[in-house]
Amino acid sequence: MDEALFVLALVLIVIGIPVIGGVWLVREKERLRLRAREMELLGSRTAESVAQYAARTERLEQRVCVLERVVTEKGFDLAMDIDRLAVEPAQR
Repeated sequence: MDEALFVLALVLIVIGIPVIGGVWLVREKERLRLRAREMELLGSRTAESVAQYAARTERLEQRVCVLERVVTEKGFDLAMDIDRLAVEPAQR
């Protein structure tokens, strides 16, 4: 009986360990493949966000340049312009 139990344990060890290791390896490869795909998607979303922020920043910089020209080149009385804008309703 002890010999049969020993043989059974030996067979389970010889067959079980490689099978469990193989299943684990396949699972890990799949997990890493999915993680790599997740990183690709995150990278593309990040790139899109950066492009949107860059475009918005460019538009804001252009608007600031226009405002700087209005204030410095035309010689307007800034206080009067601010008061006039405060009185006028927003036209948007």
